[in-house]
Amino acid sequence: MLPLLKLLDDGQPRKFGELVPILEDHFNLTTTEREELLPSGRVTTFRSRVQWAATYMTNAELVQRPQRGWLQLTPRGREVLAHPPRAIDIEFLNQFSEFVEYRTRSGVTSHPTNSAADDPPAVQTDLSPEETLESSYQALRGQLAEDLLQRLRNGTPLFFEQVVVDLLVAMGYGGSRPGVAEAIGKSGDGGIDGVIKEDKLGLDVVHVQAKRWQAAVGMPVVQAFSGSLDGQHANKGVLITTSKFTNDARDYVKIIGKRIVLIDGETLADYMIDHDVGVTSAATYVVKRIDGDYFEVE
Repeated sequence: MLPLLKLLDDGQPRKFGELVPILEDHFNLTTTEREELLPSGRVTTFRSRVQWAATYMTNAELVQRPQRGWLQLTPRGREVLAHPPRAIDIEFLNQFSEFVEYRTRSGVTSHPTNSAADDPPAVQTDLSPEETLESSYQALRGQLAEDLLQRLRNGTPLFFEQVVVDLLVAMGYGGSRPGVAEAIGKSGDGGIDGVIKEDKLGLDVVHVQAKRWQAAVGMPVVQAFSGSLDGQHANKGVLITTSKFTNDARDYVKIIGKRIVLIDGETLADYMIDHDVGVTSAATYVVKRIDGDYFEVE
């Protein structure tokens, strides 16, 4: 916030888009840091932080927006720059009643805390509200994924079979649930083995093997699966595990002629979350922004 305020020191309106690259140079950001996007993929992380810096200082009346997309120093901002602090943060802005009122309205916090031991980890306090929301979401999703995997590992082979069936159907495979169940219903060594339809007409099939394991799945298991495809005159397979695959197992599938997809526990949990298998929505938050076209003056 302080470097941004200093760029407005001459009192003249400055276009926001011109200030961002100047601040990128000020902080000596690398190309990677300049191009890093928020998880939403719509804006760079740094531009988002500059936008929130401007929002905070606008609500503290250190800067103003003379027109859309422009910033300008206010008399209060000039007073701050006359005796500049070492840094401007939320605690510094709390001396201004307008900012305190804004914090009350919007719920801006400077020190997030946890109220219970099983709450997700506290997000970093130097993140923008948009980053804080995304960070909190990722923390909750990570905990949910871990809980899903623990349920799968503690469940029965039959339950694991049902999960795989439900997931494949949710992902668009199998054509119909009875068709999937009939194709897969072979209980094996704590997992399942079988084939599923790749399309609704059953013109092509994919061979599936699942390992409800704790230990990492190594190359010998993948080689054996690849060999079983040869016996079926097949060249497509999916190997699923609740654990992980070793590096040599992953390297092996890259060099063989068959198309074998390895789905480890982390990816399996992600697919279950993304396709609503074994999970349900607890809350939905819609983040809205100003519609600039609506307020555009003819």
